Amino acid sequence: MTSTVQSSGPGATGSRAAAAIERARSENRAALIGYLPAGFPDVQTTIDAGIAMARNGMDLIEVGIPYSDPVMDGRVIQEATVEALSNGFTVSEIFAVVEGITRSTDAAVLVMTYWNPVMRMGVRAFAERLAAAGGAGLITPDLIPDEASEWLEVSEELGLDRVFLVAPSTSPERMRSTVEASRGFVYAVSVMGVTGARSSVGAAAEAVVAAAHEAGAERVCVGLGVSTAAQVREIGAYADGVIVGTALVAALRDGGVDAVAELTRELSSGTAHGSAGGHP
Repeated sequence: MTSTVQSSGPGATGSRAAAAIERARSENRAALIGYLPAGFPDVQTTIDAGIAMARNGMDLIEVGIPYSDPVMDGRVIQEATVEALSNGFTVSEIFAVVEGITRSTDAAVLVMTYWNPVMRMGVRAFAERLAAAGGAGLITPDLIPDEASEWLEVSEELGLDRVFLVAPSTSPERMRSTVEASRGFVYAVSVMGVTGARSSVGAAAEAVVAAAHEAGAERVCVGLGVSTAAQVREIGAYADGVIVGTALVAALRDGGVDAVAELTRELSSGTAHGSAGGHP
């Protein structure tokens, strides 16, 4: 592997995700990151919802590529991705979604995707189109750094962030290699299992964040299970960013773009009492 990359020093230069998290940190709060599946219920609504999120307190936005076998996703997101695919969403449309949001806001926009769609298009072709659309980088839940040599090279060349996942089961050795390979931030999975809103995120999240920080990560963001402002506040005391997905997807499903904007405002109120990630 040739990357340096995760540190907030030279390796973070040009990282849009890092810049967004550092802006939040300068305001003594954790960054708020929101996820929506692209194409749900249609492409334009995804763009409108992303813009609404950015204008109501979201620091970073994740747009997910719908996938036919979403092994990490819970029921709400699975149903949304199935609907998007049923409505004819294609992988190439992800770039229109990214461009639609970045053209109207200054939010960092990351694409979350299983690796197969990227491989099918071609890693370089996908990365070049993502960069041209104004995308910040990729979150790749099923890709490990050992198998990411082409992505590491191309993302470094194009200045794209590469966000890998760590979990309660991640070994110390794997934690170090993942931190070293990541650019922008490290995505800490707070629970074992699939996505979905939970009443309690649990102590495992704090332990994963601590382990990633100890391994050298400057920015660690927590996802899977976050759904309320109280949880945002709790996690923001020790994490550098808080990721919300299922609750936003449910809001879009039940109340449209206005409901997404309202929930974003509510969630952002939880970041005000964070401690800038609790990490010096």
